[in-house]
Amino acid sequence: MTPTSIIQKLWNYCSVLRDDGMSDGDYVAQLTYLLFLKTADERMRRASLRIAFAIPQSFN
Repeated sequence: MTPTSIIQKLWNYCSVLRDDGMSDGDYVAQLTYLLFLKTADERMRRASLRIAFAIPQSFN
């Protein structure tokens, strides 16, 4: 994925969120979180780490 395509995708997400009534600050926070998750996922894949998440019994 090129930097240009990433920027285009982000602007597309901004447009969708803005059209749904989110303010600038709100959609910036949402997109920042999505970028964080994407970066964490890519780092995990590169490092070939497998993280298992346990669900506590109280949530079953």
